[in-house]
Amino acid sequence: MQPAGKKRLILYQLFVRSFGNEIQPQIPGANWSVNGSGTLDKITPVALQSIRDLGCNAVWLTGLLRHASQSDNPAYKEPKSHPSLVKGMAGSPYAIEDFFATDPDLHSRPDQPWQELDECLQRIKSAGMKAFIDFVPNHCARFYRSEHARQISLRDLGEDDDKSLEFHPQNHFYYLPGRDFISPVSMPDETKDAWTESPARATGNDCFRPDPNQNDWYETVKLNYGIDYRTCEKHFEAKPAVWLYMKEVLLFWAGKGFDGFRCDMAEMVPSEFWAWVIPEVKSAHPDCLFIAEIYQTNLYHEYLNAGFDFLYDKMGMYDGLRSVLAGQENCSALSSVWQQQEGIGHRMLRFLENHDEQRMASRFAAGDGFHALPAFALAAFTSQAALMLYAGQELGEKAEGSEGFSGDDGRSSIFDYAAVPSLQRCYQELHHGITGLSPEEKFLREEYRKILKLAGETSALHKGHFFDLQYVNPVSEDYDANRTYSFLRWDESLMLLIVVHFSGEKKSIRLRIPELAFSMMNLPLQSGAELIPWPEGGESVKFASAAASTEGIPIQVDPHSYRIFRLSLQN
Repeated sequence: MQPAGKKRLILYQLFVRSFGNEIQPQIPGANWSVNGSGTLDKITPVALQSIRDLGCNAVWLTGLLRHASQSDNPAYKEPKSHPSLVKGMAGSPYAIEDFFATDPDLHSRPDQPWQELDECLQRIKSAGMKAFIDFVPNHCARFYRSEHARQISLRDLGEDDDKSLEFHPQNHFYYLPGRDFISPVSMPDETKDAWTESPARATGNDCFRPDPNQNDWYETVKLNYGIDYRTCEKHFEAKPAVWLYMKEVLLFWAGKGFDGFRCDMAEMVPSEFWAWVIPEVKSAHPDCLFIAEIYQTNLYHEYLNAGFDFLYDKMGMYDGLRSVLAGQENCSALSSVWQQQEGIGHRMLRFLENHDEQRMASRFAAGDGFHALPAFALAAFTSQAALMLYAGQELGEKAEGSEGFSGDDGRSSIFDYAAVPSLQRCYQELHHGITGLSPEEKFLREEYRKILKLAGETSALHKGHFFDLQYVNPVSEDYDANRTYSFLRWDESLMLLIVVHFSGEKKSIRLRIPELAFSMMNLPLQSGAELIPWPEGGESVKFASAAASTEGIPIQVDPHSYRIFRLSLQN
């Protein structure tokens, strides 16, 4: 159950570099001076109110930290990132060059970065939402330097490391003595332009070779949390230097006014660190929330016990829904998701899109934004989990074509200076009164708003009980369990039946509700009952409640849809 008085977290992921970028046309692979960049001042009260009106109560400002880039923005000061260590023109927002600084591209007043950030955070709070920021603890850019770290007398990353040792618990990095780093990106004149790193350091994705390949995170360096990867021995007796450094990073941003952290690749950092640092941060900022990007399901309990408030539900609900949408799994397989998450489902973060995944409306996924709606409804209505919406998802963004480094892969690029077309049209309509969104985009956005509002404001959906009806509704002539998923949600004030349909065909089904479900809802089996379409109302479906488990209830379902009914027993 959700803690009393706590609202369901509904997070809007906003990639700052693309949000509010109004420049048209966009040239694939072009630099900052051509394609421009979204900036913090573009996150306006009007834009934030539209996000709040969707039903979101928190914003994740993605890509805010200073990172490796080939930007030609004059606000960047030397030394600039080496081109062989940057993916795309804009660079990966997870190759951090300074954990204590924002990225210059994101400021319209680069001489006043902290004032601009504070103003942005105040706008978010004034809109009634919390603000989240990335915390990237596992790795940093190969070039890293922080003036702030020196100002607070903190040994900067790599400073005074003993580079003659492969491992030492007080070194910030892992070294490969006697071997030089070899970038997989060749420069025109190797003797003149090659990046020099001697000795080489381990790469961020646990690559302990001096020559990572293109598929490795070659632009990053693995941080050392006190684990000797040669022996797997842990050296935590004296707090490793990286632990102390990262604690200061977290306290710094929490002190700036952020309400929570989305922790990148949290499972690549030992749970012992989290169990120490999260209480340290929460002792100063009690309401601060921590979300773990985590993929190993066998580590879920370990990282929740370490203090995380929420975990990414990627390997469970996301993967399950992608498989159903692709026709690779039947809907009954989704029952295993809640079964495997029994007792922790309310601490998962569910989503259909984020910056790492393909857009649902792209040809690589559902192919149509409306086809993904039943999947999002199912993710939102089956549990008490937190929810996340990725900017542009609500408009059916298709991410068509190549924007540069990423290629044409169904994702909105995080490596390039590139605007998101649907967001551009929405932004212009909100701020300039220019009609840009199609009727279909507006209708889809309204459908997302309905789902999020119901998920966030209906106690039966975000606090209530759950009963899976799939086990009494197997594949039959009158119920397609391969493409239909049904369940009950209820609390003391409201009883709901929800039917989610993934097929492209309209169907007439007969849905069975077992006597056990009526018993759990404390409803007597009476002679008459009805299902009333909810919340809008409409033509109800009357049935004999005593026969619901045998004869079933006749229900019509439209293609790619979900239906919600209020269950009412007649006297």
